[in-house]
Amino acid sequence: MHYYLISAVIIILSMVPFFLMFERKRPQAREIVLIAVLVAITVILRSIFFMIPFFKPMLAMVIISGVGLGYETGMLTGTLSAFISNFIFGQGPWTPWQMFAMGLTGLLAGVIFSKNYTYEKKKYHVCIFGIIAAVLIYGVIMDTASVLMYTGEVSFKAFMAAYISGIPINLIHALSTVIFLALLQKSMIKKLQRVKMKYKI
Repeated sequence: MHYYLISAVIIILSMVPFFLMFERKRPQAREIVLIAVLVAITVILRSIFFMIPFFKPMLAMVIISGVGLGYETGMLTGTLSAFISNFIFGQGPWTPWQMFAMGLTGLLAGVIFSKNYTYEKKKYHVCIFGIIAAVLIYGVIMDTASVLMYTGEVSFKAFMAAYISGIPINLIHALSTVIFLALLQKSMIKKLQRVKMKYKI
């Protein structure tokens, strides 16, 4: 149990600087509204696909938010979407881990793609990043969390068992992420970039 508590505290503390940094910027109301809309869309899309296990558009939307509006928006969209959607799907010890994994994905998407993104040149790169994010970022973080939360044994064997057993789930998640990135990437990022330029966000 103490492994989980220590890990949860570290995860929460690691997210605090990004929220403080965003707060110090004194964001405009239009920026806050835009993030709220992105979070709402992400939560709704997760809810729509609740009957299909592990096949979710949530990670794709977080990546799109980061690419379209930058790493801060990606981080906030990821963390808030995970937190708010769990009021529907259930809060629990997994929530900080999901917030961290989603937030980290949005942050990395913004850092890697937001400044030089064009659909024609980067569409496949973003899809490849979606696969990596689903399997190696979100998947590994949540598989690690499962060992710390649900087993009394913290060992190399326990972690390897969790990672191996999580491969099918992570691959389904990766497939859904790529599909939704292919469907939504062009139109949504184009609109987000237009809003960013028009309102100087």
